[in-house]
Amino acid sequence: MPDRHRAAVSALPEFEIKFATAIRKTLKAGYQFSDFRADLLAGLVVGVVALPLSMALAIASGVPPQHGIYTAIIAGGLAALLGGSSVQVTGPTAAFVVILAPISAKFGLGGLLLATMMAGALLVIAGCVRLGRLIEFIPYPVTTGFTSGIAVVIATLQLKDFLGLSIDKMPEHYLEKLQAIYLALPSVHWADLAVGAGTLLLLIVLPRLTRRVPAPLIALPLTALVAVALSKYVEGFEVATIRSRFSYVIGGVMHGGIPQLPPMPILPWLASGSDGQPLALTLEIIRDLGASAFAIAVLGAIESLLSAVVADGMTGLKHDPDAELIGQGLGNMIAPFFGGIAATGAIARTATNIRCGARSPVASLTHALFILLAVVSIAPLLGYLPMASMAALLLVVAWNMSEVRHFAHVVRTGPGSDVLVLLTCFGLTVIFDMVIAVSVGVVLAAILFMRRMAEVASVRLISSGPEHPTVFLPPGVMIYEIAGPLFFGAAQKAMSALRTVEGGVRMVILDLSAVPLMDATGLVNLESAVERLRKSGIRIILAGVQAQPLRVMARAGWKQHHEWMTIRRSLDDGIALAWARHADEAPNAVPTSA
Repeated sequence: MPDRHRAAVSALPEFEIKFATAIRKTLKAGYQFSDFRADLLAGLVVGVVALPLSMALAIASGVPPQHGIYTAIIAGGLAALLGGSSVQVTGPTAAFVVILAPISAKFGLGGLLLATMMAGALLVIAGCVRLGRLIEFIPYPVTTGFTSGIAVVIATLQLKDFLGLSIDKMPEHYLEKLQAIYLALPSVHWADLAVGAGTLLLLIVLPRLTRRVPAPLIALPLTALVAVALSKYVEGFEVATIRSRFSYVIGGVMHGGIPQLPPMPILPWLASGSDGQPLALTLEIIRDLGASAFAIAVLGAIESLLSAVVADGMTGLKHDPDAELIGQGLGNMIAPFFGGIAATGAIARTATNIRCGARSPVASLTHALFILLAVVSIAPLLGYLPMASMAALLLVVAWNMSEVRHFAHVVRTGPGSDVLVLLTCFGLTVIFDMVIAVSVGVVLAAILFMRRMAEVASVRLISSGPEHPTVFLPPGVMIYEIAGPLFFGAAQKAMSALRTVEGGVRMVILDLSAVPLMDATGLVNLESAVERLRKSGIRIILAGVQAQPLRVMARAGWKQHHEWMTIRRSLDDGIALAWARHADEAPNAVPTSA
């Protein structure tokens, strides 16, 4: 390979397939019966929490509730077995709602399944090329901004079922949705509102009384029983339920509610489109779904790795980010073949898993198996859950997701640039979508960061005299200290100080000890400054060059010794060389001392 190509190739991420590192680590450490018992109990509790939540999130995404269940079973189980986080719980999440709902409205269930499969492939590729660490480069104001924005959108979408409003079709854009909800307020159905308010009250109060039993396990069945009783004994009392809203067909017969069946194999592109007909697999459909698949992959990567980081903080364990991306990707690739929609690591369910004593991926696998057992045993009973109760559950999820205290804390105490990024991401998420918000937020944060670094980078003149009593230089020699990273945002500003040098100067020492890194732009600006000095007949000594800038110079073809430029490892070596050359030119000259 030509030398000029080696540096570029070596900079590419290494392609490596790493998967199932969490389960392999667990088995290697020795998995005992006490661990299995702890994982089993934790998985059962998380399964109880995840069952209604998976249905509610599927409904909010615009598809029948059983697809949320299939997601938790297939993607949840596969991500646990093939991922890189020991206690991560995977399933449908609230963050996906703002992306999935428009896809299902435009392309139907088939389009949503196909987009999920494409997103899974992107996640696998990202894990193979080792992009897992990139999550560390997304600033906190960006994640907080779009997370809070998603929470607002989710809460707004729940008002329709919570209030029992009559809206034929919810508009696509947020401001239009608000208008539709406002215009439909006269159609409030008081029975739905009463059931929703009662569920919401229980979901808020119960965790304050006890945390041993998940609040949804009590609140949802209780309000369903009350609704059934009131509809039977109170004339005119009727609420919308999963059974009345959704239906399925088996053997040519239509049934209400959720099918009492495990996930069955299907071809995603043969599921129904927006017109109710099977979605054809064409290049045009793939192209149309490309942006949506990318959005799912980006959000899935961000949320799953953030959840894994939270889990590490709670357990003291260390996840493998690349293996986690591959596990999440494979889960999202395979789940659509069983009717599953997009899935990622769920922070709240992962935290519940840890608090209940989970020790390995077996807990998350148990949660998936519990949900499978529930759907084949009590699916008809799940059909009696009121839609208003499901909306109340998602309102609580949205509130917990909003991070109101963190949001307000950043606004009150954060630097102005961070507040700007936070509010920009929040506003763009609400008004447009998450992809635009994250893209603009990251770019804006990067620009502001570069501005800060440009302010840090500087060039300072150091010479013999009272200001620097420890520096002794020969006549006609000056030192310029360059401090800060020399990258494209700061190099020109820093190097501008070297455009003019006092007359009578024969040699300039450039102290690069405080330059930790340099990019191509920094190199070009440094090269231009050095060339100007050379044309003025001035010799240059580059002193204290650190490893990374030295590699950049080597790749650019700079030689260690020029007739007019020399590189030295330290400032002291540079000063010694200046005295040596001065002695050669003026043999009677010796260094002075203080």
